[in-house]
Amino acid sequence: MIVAGFGFRGAATSESLRDALLQASRGQKVDALSAPKDKAADTCLKTLATTLGLTIHAVSSDAMTAISTPTQSNRVLEKRGTGSVAEACALAASGPNATLIAQRHVSSDRMATCALAQSLKGDPQ
Repeated sequence: MIVAGFGFRGAATSESLRDALLQASRGQKVDALSAPKDKAADTCLKTLATTLGLTIHAVSSDAMTAISTPTQSNRVLEKRGTGSVAEACALAASGPNATLIAQRHVSSDRMATCALAQSLKGDPQ
């Protein structure tokens, strides 16, 4: 299973998220979306999920901060306790032995980021 993790600003649109997803996925099929719990019900993410026919996994702050990410943004680290919200959400929602297959990509309007993680066969979701 491949999960797209998102980090995004309040002004982000579903097009912001779609743009970041297209950059990260490069045409690869995604099975689910994920975002921080406090943003998982935002209209832009719900619109994208509905359009793509995918579910959204809400990731807790504790789950995000427990994951070490390759990308280390000091601003995000201070605000969210992780170096990359998108990478942490993708990994957390993919299971305990997930692998990051696309590091954080930033949308053209700089409102959203997306990263992809893949669970290993047999990992519980």
